[in-house]
Amino acid sequence: MHIVTNIDLRDGSTCELTYDENNQWMRALWLGYIDPQEAYMGASNFLATMQTFHCAYLLNDNSGLRGPWFDSVEWLYHVWAPQAARLGLRFIAHVSQPHDLLDQAAVLERHPLSGALQVQLFDDVGGAEEWLQEQHTQMMQASK
Repeated sequence: MHIVTNIDLRDGSTCELTYDENNQWMRALWLGYIDPQEAYMGASNFLATMQTFHCAYLLNDNSGLRGPWFDSVEWLYHVWAPQAARLGLRFIAHVSQPHDLLDQAAVLERHPLSGALQVQLFDDVGGAEEWLQEQHTQMMQASK
């Protein structure tokens, strides 16, 4: 189900947020060159959506990005992540930009997210989807 798409009319970059009803996860798809304002807007839209959906799973797909993504790791760690965790997010499958996986892994190692969030980095969407499905299955089995 489509939730929101933000398109920068200057360069066509986009952030699209959808909810996959079959898998019960949200997907944030980032394409093009995302400037800091677009990044804040996309991340904030996710938090606003979580007010309604309370989804435990996020597939954050940066594989279609060009250039640096976000200049405020501090904001992500100290504002966004705690809010997302309070709203029910537990698992983030993050698909990195091509050739950016090691850099993003180093950032996560230096700045771990909220203890309530588990983040796994991937270089392909298929691996991210598989990991989220595994997390969902484990959560469902644990709740029985």
